[in-house]
Amino acid sequence: MSQPDSLNLWHEQQLVGQLWRNPTGTIGFRYDRAWIAGGGFAVSRSLPLAAGEFAPEAGISHHFFANLLPEAAVREHIVRDLKLPNTDFDLLRAIGGECAGALSILPLDRRLSAQRQYRPLTEMDLANLAARRGRIDAAWPAEERPRLSLAGAQDKCPVLVRDDRYFLSQGEAPSSHILKFELADYRHLPAYETFTTRLAAAIGLPVVDITLRSIGRTRYAQIARYDRVQDDQGEPRRLHQEDFCQALGYGHENKYQEHGGPSFAQCFRLVQDASSEPAIDTQHLLRWQVFNVLAGNSDGHAKNLALLHLGDGTTRLAPLYDLVCTRAIARIDVHLAFEVGGERNPSLVAPSHWETLARQCDVRPQFLRHLVQQSAAALLKRLGQVREAFDADYGAYPALQRIEQVVIAQCRRITQR
Repeated sequence: MSQPDSLNLWHEQQLVGQLWRNPTGTIGFRYDRAWIAGGGFAVSRSLPLAAGEFAPEAGISHHFFANLLPEAAVREHIVRDLKLPNTDFDLLRAIGGECAGALSILPLDRRLSAQRQYRPLTEMDLANLAARRGRIDAAWPAEERPRLSLAGAQDKCPVLVRDDRYFLSQGEAPSSHILKFELADYRHLPAYETFTTRLAAAIGLPVVDITLRSIGRTRYAQIARYDRVQDDQGEPRRLHQEDFCQALGYGHENKYQEHGGPSFAQCFRLVQDASSEPAIDTQHLLRWQVFNVLAGNSDGHAKNLALLHLGDGTTRLAPLYDLVCTRAIARIDVHLAFEVGGERNPSLVAPSHWETLARQCDVRPQFLRHLVQQSAAALLKRLGQVREAFDADYGAYPALQRIEQVVIAQCRRITQR
């Protein structure tokens, strides 16, 4: 392949392999021989470590790498700002240097630099980011522009947080946190995500570390990246991860079950097979789905779950993220991303549906029924406490009443039944 049609995949200073595209734009992949010989890891369960090629025509490698990219309007903004052809390959070449996980994608004539450089963000810089919903200004100097690729349909801005100050990565330097700003039509999203995540934590779910911040009159969520840890010098180090679409070989357009994506039972079996602590992580996954039904998070799809590959060689279900009571937002579909026993309307999910889901996952129905009852009782008990703590930290936020109404209605349906 000619250089414009090939890219290198790096893990820290080691070459992992090479991507290329065929004449129709579909991406193929092969592992580098030295990576295999040196005991490198498979970048995904869908791309096992092997000496052969993952041909573009098979589609598996294209699905994995395209899943690293932003979606929808976020993608359109990047294409327009950077004046790029709107193809997965061209976007990976332009912004694949700092992805979710531990991998970096660079042109053949570049390698991952050992030098890390960051630009401090002033109050004005932060205000401009908030005004642009987290998108980097196209006027930012080209040589200082980061190469940031974070998947999803919502604008996100990765930053390094050090001594409560923000720094923007230059080149491929790793970030430590993600900022999510208010959106024009969904200005309560940062507060809703912070509150919903705190609610999940209050009933014992493993979640990301999230705080609500503000610049001027604009609120934003600050989220610690679970795929970053601090090294001995206090610098961020990347951890490898793969979302469930990547691990199961689905494209991002299939992240919802109704759009041809995986079922909850498939995700359950993935955790059973991949986790180093399957008994713990499968229960977390079940409780996540129960929480989604009870707390109104209808957008819990396959890209909002991930496997985290830790430095000691173990694999765990990643901390739960993107938790939002979407049912409190009038313009968002209320139907569940994963159906429960064939039912997608959370208000109609009955004990028989939970029993069907349990059998699909080969779990004892009475065990899942207990989890549902236990979660509903815990949410009703903790809801007021979480609201009081939120108001104490961030001030009164009347719009949270919508979330409380959803949670109370759903939990009472369960406990009264």
